[in-house]
Amino acid sequence: MCCETMKRFLLLYATQRGQAKAIAEEIRERAGTHGFFADLHCLSESDKYDLKTETDPLVIVVSTTGTGDPPETAVKFVKKIKDKTLPPDFLSHLRYGLLGLGDSEYTYFCNGGKIIDKRLQELGARHFYKTGHADDCVGLELVVEPWIAGLWTALNKQFVSSEGKADMASDFSTTPGISLQIDQVKPEVLPIDSQIALLKLDASGRKVSEASTQNITSIHSETLIEDMEPSLTQSIPPLSQSALNIPALPPEYLDVHFLDPLGQEQCQVSFPPVDTVFQVPISKAIRLTKEDAIKTTLLLELDISNTTYSYQPGDSFNIICPNNASEVKELLQRLQLSEKREHSIVLKVKENNKKKGATIPQHIPEGVSLQNLLSWCLEIRAIPKKAFLRALVEYTSDNTEKRRLQELCSKQGASDYNRFIRDSYVSLLDLLQAFPTCKPPLSLLLEHLPKLRARPYSCASSCLFHPGKLHFAFNIVEFLSSVEPVILRKGVCTGWLAMMVDSVLQRNGNISQGNNEEAEYPKISIFPHNTNSFRLPNDPSVPIIMIGPGTGIAPFIGFLQHREKIQEQHPDGNFGAMWLFFGCRHKDRDYLFREDLSHFVKNGILTQLKVSFSRDIPVDKEDPPPKYVQDNIRLYAQQVTRILLQEKGYIYVCGDAKGMAKDVNEALMEILSKETRVEKLEAMKMLATLREEKRYLQDIW
Repeated sequence: MCCETMKRFLLLYATQRGQAKAIAEEIRERAGTHGFFADLHCLSESDKYDLKTETDPLVIVVSTTGTGDPPETAVKFVKKIKDKTLPPDFLSHLRYGLLGLGDSEYTYFCNGGKIIDKRLQELGARHFYKTGHADDCVGLELVVEPWIAGLWTALNKQFVSSEGKADMASDFSTTPGISLQIDQVKPEVLPIDSQIALLKLDASGRKVSEASTQNITSIHSETLIEDMEPSLTQSIPPLSQSALNIPALPPEYLDVHFLDPLGQEQCQVSFPPVDTVFQVPISKAIRLTKEDAIKTTLLLELDISNTTYSYQPGDSFNIICPNNASEVKELLQRLQLSEKREHSIVLKVKENNKKKGATIPQHIPEGVSLQNLLSWCLEIRAIPKKAFLRALVEYTSDNTEKRRLQELCSKQGASDYNRFIRDSYVSLLDLLQAFPTCKPPLSLLLEHLPKLRARPYSCASSCLFHPGKLHFAFNIVEFLSSVEPVILRKGVCTGWLAMMVDSVLQRNGNISQGNNEEAEYPKISIFPHNTNSFRLPNDPSVPIIMIGPGTGIAPFIGFLQHREKIQEQHPDGNFGAMWLFFGCRHKDRDYLFREDLSHFVKNGILTQLKVSFSRDIPVDKEDPPPKYVQDNIRLYAQQVTRILLQEKGYIYVCGDAKGMAKDVNEALMEILSKETRVEKLEAMKMLATLREEKRYLQDIW
């Protein structure tokens, strides 16, 4: 069916890590089989669409990043629609459906989508289809799949309504605050020609008749081993006996050609829209924790004196890092491409491929060597999506392995996928080890593996205190692999940084320089973060509360250094109080920046320092000290409330998003409720107001 005879709808997405884009592309792929043409664009491509003049239905897929913000690709769009001069009927002609992606373990679940949804409503736009809020905590597909399945019926009704044949669009309006649930999409609305193909499969992966599938349970129940446990490579009843709904096979669209190596190559990794990448030397490395600490924390100093790079305390920056060298080597061996590692790669889009809008991935440089491709361009540790698993089935020869991969990507195997792949952080290399007869071509990896992301870090210094230098602190991430043989792995970036400084890490913290040759300084590439709002108030007389356990203290060291220098420059100035709530496991093992904090307290820079130690055995067991930062905050409820509400102070939270930040938010809500004698709902509104006023700021991950 040609595009001219199809019903067009505008499909926009905003993504941070590629999930929203992948879902939007899936919608575009399926649209054709339902008689629709999806005009797909990123929200940032404002020259490709115009909502003011748009007459066709609009579908938006948007993720959430940071502390509940829209992704960077949606920042300009949100700013544009938030223009207060726009009239309330600016988009009254627009009918839309929105799918938001988020993680309920974060405080502001799906807030990126909610911000856009709310503002479109304020400008007069109306839903033609229910808003979906997909939760990555339990599995995006639990909402995404039924939402997409029901989209086609909603679009048909919207086109019928717009043509004046019926007015049924109101049936699809969203109830405020209610997300799409799985049971809201009735089975009968699932289209027959959906790309989710209903396949009846036996254990060998062959299609079988309805009659034979009815006998599966009785056949398998006779041979069932009672002590059998499910795993990545093995299922148990009822899944092992079930007929499966598996996704349609993703169309392949890339051809890969190898050219002989041409000599020395330097991989140029692109990170748009950032224009400048700075290559800077590591001039100092200090271990902040003791040898017996559970985690190893390092402080690195970067020399930015010969660059134009600038920052403020609290800013973040990105580090360009490679994949683990041994994992790249192992992947080359599994792909049987070790001998071609130095060969250049040339990509071409397959002729007559069935993927709409197929293009060569932008993150793969022209003429890159295979070694650099796997080292610098692809996120080889990315958790494989179900579409990738479905594609791997076709390159797996063993029937048992093939069946298990089919189960993991099927609707019936959703819980197994979440447990053994998503929640276990299984990578492609793990899969290839677990399923040894799976031998995919390189082209399949290039079609399904996302771009290797730069890793963000918080600045832990002030340029007033350390001119020409930038400090940052991090834990060396360590975890065990998910498949046999179990090995200890380190974080992609933290492991790489630790390896770079390990051999030259000195007791005094200085990098060994040898004969003063600058080339001996290890160098890394960095670029600034697009948006930085985690900053000190413009007015230094405003009091602030800082909450940062573990490495979450990093930006606050920069705050304190900056304040000390400002007070030295203005000895008669009016400076607000600075409170810090810090926490760690053990006082004598991982009390980060202990000497620095004592210095700031002694000099009057830090007004109050409240520290909690979660693993130390309390001396007084009947009246134990606060265990976590949120416990300490509750002890100072009156002071915290006074600073935030009466003195119009700022509160900053930095660190773990899924645990600490949620617990701190809950503690603040309880404090405000108790101290102001209002219900928790009103306290929540107070926190929301602080957030809107940019006085409740978070830098969490």
